[in-house]
Amino acid sequence: MIISSSAATYCGASSNHPLCVMVLYHSKLRVSSLKMEPFTVSYHQRSEFLKLSYLHSFQVYYEAVMANSCMSNLGFRYKFQSSRSLYAIAYEFRIILINNLKKLLKVVPVYACGWCDEIHVGPEGHPFKSCKGKHAAQRNGLHQWTNATIEDVIVPVEAYHLYDRLGKRITHEERFSIPQISAVMELCIQAGVHIPEYPTKRRRKPIIRIGKREFVDADESDLTDPIPEVPLKPLLTEISISEAVAPATEEEKTLLAEETLQAWEKMRKGSKRLMQMYRVRACGYCPEVHVGPSGHKAQNCGAHKHQQRNGQHGWQSAVLDDLIPPRYVWHVPGVAGLPLRRELRNFYGQAPAVVEICIQAGAAVPDQYKSTMRLDIRIPSSVKEAEMAV
Repeated sequence: MIISSSAATYCGASSNHPLCVMVLYHSKLRVSSLKMEPFTVSYHQRSEFLKLSYLHSFQVYYEAVMANSCMSNLGFRYKFQSSRSLYAIAYEFRIILINNLKKLLKVVPVYACGWCDEIHVGPEGHPFKSCKGKHAAQRNGLHQWTNATIEDVIVPVEAYHLYDRLGKRITHEERFSIPQISAVMELCIQAGVHIPEYPTKRRRKPIIRIGKREFVDADESDLTDPIPEVPLKPLLTEISISEAVAPATEEEKTLLAEETLQAWEKMRKGSKRLMQMYRVRACGYCPEVHVGPSGHKAQNCGAHKHQQRNGQHGWQSAVLDDLIPPRYVWHVPGVAGLPLRRELRNFYGQAPAVVEICIQAGAAVPDQYKSTMRLDIRIPSSVKEAEMAV
């Protein structure tokens, strides 16, 4: 049976059911495999050909492009969902996450290496020789552990704030005059969050396109002034580390850990849905992120062979881990038990730092992280037992 590369099958009696698209991957002379991927589509977006050096998995980008292409061939069109609740979820839970982590850092020990960006959650730093920082050869790769801060746990990813997301691209000369804020906050501002310090242009009518890259705003003089539906709710603000009060009892610590873990998941879920409505670009060579239809023109890329590109970024579609990087740490099976051993490294699992902090504070292990934490593997008690297991 021969199936063309654009063949697709729609499964489900109504639009409320997920879509199953069978995509056939071709090479020049042979068919490799047939893969079925369930997914839901809430928007229609033009497929893009990604041609840069992929620091992330190519399969993630390829499946997204193929999904959009197959849905276009089938003729499906999906309208944007309302983002009013989405930006509230992403913004508010980001503030809740940061404030709760500042409280948990006072009861859960977290260490950061003074020479590299690796961190560890546990009573003491791990003994693995994985340091790549300055003078690592003199220390035989051993880490030099210090107390970690909130910036070590949650990687600060910043992006330029755009007053008009459809306006001209930021030039190299404007790189210091435009403020940079958190990328998640900028995504929420473009979706509808009102922050007086960072104003943005809101359009109430669709634009009128007069060329490929030229457009004019529609006349909004006939529209009445917008009446606020409800009084503006005061936005949550971050607290300082001195204002953070540590939980007094074990019960309070467990409840705080559960709330923090829920805020982490809801922030990532809300941000992922917002990224389907508002484009986020990431450089294929460095960790730079830009929230907008197209990347900026600032020539500040310092990745490998940036001289050949004159410091220009290689923009491509971003994924969730570009916007909210999960910094993985080693999972400590028993906090009160034996410390991690260098010889048993292959038996230990990993988890995002936020998840590991919440688990050591008393939260239940989420199902999606059990595989990476390797909870189904029994840790040998000695090196001899490990050799017998291998």
